[in-house]
Amino acid sequence: MSSWVLAVVSFLTVALILGVLYRPLGDYMAWVFTSDKHWRIERAIYRLSGVDPERQQSWRGYLKSIVVFSVVGFGLLYLILRLQPWLPYSLGLPPMSPDLAFNTAVSFVGNTNWQSYSPEQTLGYVAQMAGLAVQNFVSAAVSMAVAVALIRGFASRGGRSGLGNFWVDIVRANLRILLPISILAAVLLIAGGVIQNFAGFTDVQSVAGMTQTIPGGPVASQEAIKMLGTNGGGFFNANSAHPFENPTPWTNIVQTLLLLLIPFTMPRTFGTMVGNQRAGYALLLTMAVLFLLVYAPLTAFEFAGSGSAPQLAGGAMEGKEQRFGIVGSTLFATATTGTTGGAVNSMHGSYTAFGGLMLMFDMMLGEVAPGGAGSGIYALLILVVIAVFLTALLLGRSPVYLGKRLGVRQLKIVSIAILVMPVLAIGGLAVSFAIPSVQAEIVASTGNAGPHGLSEVLYAFISAAINNGSAFAGFSANTPLLNIMLGVVIMLGRFIPIALVLALAGSLATQGKAITSAELPLHRPQFVGLLVSLIIFITVPMFVPILLAGPFAEGFAP
Repeated sequence: MSSWVLAVVSFLTVALILGVLYRPLGDYMAWVFTSDKHWRIERAIYRLSGVDPERQQSWRGYLKSIVVFSVVGFGLLYLILRLQPWLPYSLGLPPMSPDLAFNTAVSFVGNTNWQSYSPEQTLGYVAQMAGLAVQNFVSAAVSMAVAVALIRGFASRGGRSGLGNFWVDIVRANLRILLPISILAAVLLIAGGVIQNFAGFTDVQSVAGMTQTIPGGPVASQEAIKMLGTNGGGFFNANSAHPFENPTPWTNIVQTLLLLLIPFTMPRTFGTMVGNQRAGYALLLTMAVLFLLVYAPLTAFEFAGSGSAPQLAGGAMEGKEQRFGIVGSTLFATATTGTTGGAVNSMHGSYTAFGGLMLMFDMMLGEVAPGGAGSGIYALLILVVIAVFLTALLLGRSPVYLGKRLGVRQLKIVSIAILVMPVLAIGGLAVSFAIPSVQAEIVASTGNAGPHGLSEVLYAFISAAINNGSAFAGFSANTPLLNIMLGVVIMLGRFIPIALVLALAGSLATQGKAITSAELPLHRPQFVGLLVSLIIFITVPMFVPILLAGPFAEGFAP
């Protein structure tokens, strides 16, 4: 009983802090993206970049800017990783192989941060700071910019096709939101014991008389944006399970809050920008319900771990840090799989079979519980379009949401969008097993045989397709073909949905306000219940056949 009290108190603590920050941060972000005032440093950046901050972009122009920006970012990061030995503070480490550099560059540009390597043994400090940390900022800002463009599509009332200016949005997202919060978070983490230095490798004598090499590094600064931007790439291989990244239970709560901060306050930004806070609260409630639907059973499965050893330990403690316990691990795991976080403070492959299933389930939802920094709200709005259309059919009214009529074009776009992740995840997995050379690499990279081994591989492809980046730990994917295959899945999983979201935004922006005789009750609990049920019904069944051969087979095994 005391364990469940801790679980409830931990959840309510996070919920209370997010509740206090919901309105001020949400309104502040709305002001950031709607203000007509440019800061002096922003104007300097626009002049140096040759950008006209007053020019509105169509959805195609907005998408073109994102693609150009991302391609340049990929190229620069790839060069940094390949030229590492010639950079300062390389620590004598060699360059990344071409396939691993490709995978890593795509992953960090795509806000996925999948890491097929041990960071402290692979990357020097400049590669970490000028390469990975920079992409942690800008990839999160791209997601926020896309979300804001879609919100402008809903908020537009004049029939204009402009969605704002991508270059203005990404500069403001970085300078006015991500950077100041990251600085405050880094200072807080340093106070909690997260390291921040350039100490390099230090040899120490262990208690057992052995020599152990301890790495240092500028960790706190990268940890802050890693969590705030729902990125997830760790400075150390153990990620947020490493005591240098996440030393105490309260820093664990801080990191969980950072993961959830922007995604859970985005509905307020949405409500403010469209002028309808009831719609924002409906989205917030949907996110919260889905979060709780994962957190509660996940915690229950880990408390009830089968076998005498888990029972004596008070639950399934394998792969979990004693300083966090089961509750600190499951709360963090729910947050990281419910966002595009990908950070881990426990080894997901060591969870019980049904616990691991809940983590996959969280990603299968499309990461809308609450989703990434920006990507969560636009993924949820795609599902809202479908829910509104079905609600209108049930009530015999026109499908109108926030004054925008939802017709055939909008339904086609969102129908394609919801198929992207399952097609990439299951299709990529099927293609990989169908190619003998890739299949051989998968078998060699899998840490376990049988259903658990299949779960490891399935988890990896779902994580890549939904741009999450977390892994089942037992799957070591650093092989040439797997690096390329997963890199391609990450790239398509990132940019196809962005293109579809912007196309949807463009189709909405060209509309004026629809005139309806009666407004649909889209802010009430009944609609939230329908939306939650619809999300589960649409996203999960596509994975059931392969889940039966993976986590279900393992969980029901005698």
